[in-house]
Order: sequence, then structure tokens, then C-alpha cells
Amino acid sequence: MTKNILVKLNGTCVIADFGLAVTHTRATGSTSVPENYRVGTKRYMAPEVLEEKLNVSVFESYRRADMYAFGLILWEVCLRCLTGGIAEDYHPPYYDCVPNDPSFEEMRKVVCVDQQRPSIPNRWSSDMTLSAMTKLMKECWHHNPSARLTSLRVKKSLTKIAAADPRIRLNY
Repeated sequence: MTKNILVKLNGTCVIADFGLAVTHTRATGSTSVPENYRVGTKRYMAPEVLEEKLNVSVFESYRRADMYAFGLILWEVCLRCLTGGIAEDYHPPYYDCVPNDPSFEEMRKVVCVDQQRPSIPNRWSSDMTLSAMTKLMKECWHHNPSARLTSLRVKKSLTKIAAADPRIRLNY
């Protein structure tokens, strides 16, 4: 899994790097943005960041870019889930399309020009939970930022998926 998400002994995941955090003050409407929003893990950059079309003056733009990255994280988690005693080896998103440390241009070509997304293993379609997670992650990594799910919608969907599968424990 991405190096910026740590897993505690009790299985709870925590974000470990806030170096690129954007803050928004609702009362004033002001947004504090890092000087260069193009820094960070290129593999997780949303299409609008790679195309340099992110509207840096609108806080919602950052939320939508984060949902794209979250969709990739869901893919990483699902990749390691067992069904019928099978789980894929761990791979980062786009492992089969770009080198270990891809350049900005390499990611732009794969994500924006070719509009590729991580491949979904066939076995996921026969598992109710992984099938639902596939739908969810695809809605998170949509090319069009305004078509991506909001974090509240994702939370509600995850709650519904977890309610149907006793193997899942959500903690939020």
C-alpha cells in the first residue's frame, strides 16, 4: 500500500503525510495551498493535476483530486483481499504501465492520454463485496472530476458494503 498510509496493530489505517495538505476556512472561504501543487506521489495524481488543469483557487478541486487517489487506494486494498483462498501479490497502481518511479509525463500519458486505470482481476466479479468495491473505486477515479463520488457518498457506500459482509469492520 502507499507509503503514506500506515496500518496500526488493530488494523486501523492512518494518514502519515500531510506535507501537501490544503486548508480551507469555511467562515472566510479562504484556502491555503502549497506553492507547488504538482509535488507528491505522481502515481496517485488525478488527471486534472497531470493535465495542469486543477483549479487551485477552488477548494472542491482538491477534494475531487483526493477522491481519485482514494479510488486507487481502494484498488490496492482489494488486490490483497482473499476470495476462495486467492489474493494477488501487492502492486502499486499502474505497476504494469509505468516504471517504479514514474515521471510526471509518463503518468500523464497513461492516465490522461491513454485514460488507463488499474486492471480489475476477473475473480472480483464473482465476489459480492469486491464487485461492489470495483464499482465504488471506478466512480472515484473517473476522468471527469465532477463525476467522482464525494467522500460522504463513499462513506455511505462503504457502510452499505460492510453491512452485507461480516468480514469487514469499519472504524470512522
